[in-house]
Amino acid sequence: MKITSYTTWIVPPRWCFLKIETDAGIDGWGEPVVEGRAHTVQTAVDEMMDCLVGRDPARIEDIWQELYRGSFYRGGPILMSAMAGIDQALWDIKGKKFNAPIHELMGGACRDRIRVYQWIGGDRPVAVGEAARQAKNGGATAVKMNGTEEMQCIDTSRKIDELVARVAAIRESCGPYFDIGVDFHGRIHKPMARIVARELEPFNLMFIEEPVLSEHLDEMAAVRAHCNIPIAAGERLFSRFDFKEVFASGAVDIIQPDLSHAGGITECRKIATMARLRCGAGAALSPGADCPGSLPAGRRGKPQCLYPGTELGIHYNQGSDLLDYLVDPEVFIYRDGFVEIPAGPGWA
Repeated sequence: MKITSYTTWIVPPRWCFLKIETDAGIDGWGEPVVEGRAHTVQTAVDEMMDCLVGRDPARIEDIWQELYRGSFYRGGPILMSAMAGIDQALWDIKGKKFNAPIHELMGGACRDRIRVYQWIGGDRPVAVGEAARQAKNGGATAVKMNGTEEMQCIDTSRKIDELVARVAAIRESCGPYFDIGVDFHGRIHKPMARIVARELEPFNLMFIEEPVLSEHLDEMAAVRAHCNIPIAAGERLFSRFDFKEVFASGAVDIIQPDLSHAGGITECRKIATMARLRCGAGAALSPGADCPGSLPAGRRGKPQCLYPGTELGIHYNQGSDLLDYLVDPEVFIYRDGFVEIPAGPGWA
């Protein structure tokens, strides 16, 4: 089998899709995208695919190594996201060739379903409480919300009080055993992050995400040392080499490699294996989904079912814009807080 051609599409609001075709009539799909940089990643895909037409799509590891190591400049969000989409499409081709889901080609599933949490935004107390209640009524057992707007290094207590009010609204709406994650997007600095974490401890949160930027691992470790809430990070890290520093620092409890940013399933599986080695120090896996496209969301279940250390997956369903593109939205419906593992060939 040989790769004969490929096509990319830019789809609103911010997605890029890739289709790789072969001389055997089998095609594979991937999503190579960085939010707000879809056209930039599309250009990187064009440059990489120029050397792949005519190649055997089954040699996934060989192709991955060539794309990564064959360039003087490597890594980063653009190149690794382009590689991720290509890698996803190659695995899709292989699964369809053998008429098997991807997890069957990689050792088999470790579970039959994956627990997910739903993203609800989180800008105003009344709105976030109602959004969480709707998510719970729809079958969710956990949600993730925005933390706060950007904070100065030393800021007023108003922003902290507003955040506490939003989290309290969810607790009041959904009860004491409904799980809540709070994503700060690296918007706060260490002094305020420690205060925020302390104020949120009474709510028994599931995790806080990126209380400081991922590149400041020393500051994240300092926050963790003053915090009894698990810390999550990793959606803005792009390879096992980035995560190597995270594991060495001990600053993070839950890693979140994004399947459309961190080199695809080939690289994310290696990152997950590294996490297992650090499991005793706290390194559970929750693959990220910073790009809420239909392909990564559907693929997430298959890679996650491979990893014994998987904790949670994210489910984007605000406004149902994702579902509008699907022929069969059933694969995204969750029951009792879980989604079933797709059983079709490739990513189907």
